[in-house]
Amino acid sequence: MRKKAASLVICCLAAWHLAPQWAFGQSEHTAKLIEGAKREGKLVWYTSMAVAEAKPLLDAFTRQYPFVKVELFRATGENLLNRIQTETRARSWHFDVVSTAAGIDILVQQKVILPYISPEAKAYNQALKNPVGYWTGVLSNYYVIGYNTKLVSRTEAPKDWDDLLDPKWKGKISIDQEEYKWYASLLAAWGKEKTHKFMTTLAKQEIQWRKGHSLIAQLMAAKEFPMAIVYAHRIEEMKKKGAPVEWVSTLDPIVIAVHGIGLSARPNNPNSAKLFIDFVLSKEGLEMVRSLNRIPARFDVEPPSLKMDQKKLKLRAVPADAETRYNEYIQEFRRIFGL
Repeated sequence: MRKKAASLVICCLAAWHLAPQWAFGQSEHTAKLIEGAKREGKLVWYTSMAVAEAKPLLDAFTRQYPFVKVELFRATGENLLNRIQTETRARSWHFDVVSTAAGIDILVQQKVILPYISPEAKAYNQALKNPVGYWTGVLSNYYVIGYNTKLVSRTEAPKDWDDLLDPKWKGKISIDQEEYKWYASLLAAWGKEKTHKFMTTLAKQEIQWRKGHSLIAQLMAAKEFPMAIVYAHRIEEMKKKGAPVEWVSTLDPIVIAVHGIGLSARPNNPNSAKLFIDFVLSKEGLEMVRSLNRIPARFDVEPPSLKMDQKKLKLRAVPADAETRYNEYIQEFRRIFGL
């Protein structure tokens, strides 16, 4: 009897060791998706996420679910949106999952993606997911005021957006010439009267216009100008490398652009798609996002810096109409600033 019991224990341990990771701790929901994904054996993911950020997620997913072969297509947000619109107008639906920070609400409006409420969505604040479930956030970009610490001391640095209007900053502020989402978000937060008054006064500050948040941050670090509107995660990344830069965390609001993930309205591989969305939105998936120095949208995953903790900041997500009324906001922004 002892020999038989010992043999049984050895067999159980061997089975546990050899079984794939996905075989344990499955919910009924996940078990059904796995069963369907095994039949499909494929997934097509369209994303605007940089390849250096998308590939680690992709590799981790295929390690956990080796029976799904993933086809990745990466493009900028605008090009990704154009490709999807071109394909779907021709009634050719190639993608199963899409993730992007630009155009996802247009895809909702055009009924190109369907609601899918992942079990993981409960770990996300309402501002970082679509209320009906069309998309859920993966990572966030915080629009903040950044400054060169060799040119601006911490005590004299702005504390809020209105401080940019101080005459002493005239000719010393850089802004991306296409900062339309920031503009639309402040409109939603402050209303038209306050926002237009602020923007009109800011336009008199002889703004140093540049294109691209990364470029602006680099030029600020190089002392081309002391202050700029930048992405917080980029400043944190530069700080770790010794750059003399800092960002302001007391802004009200801090505008955030959310990179969301959603399900195709006509997925060829629906089970694989939902399984992938669940994986990306999981704590494991968002911890991987954090390891890439990006700000995870999930509230129970710490950001790369505690200063970025969403529970301590006054955050305001870019409104959906910043995309659906995009041309209107472009015209207003450019008219105010004479661009």
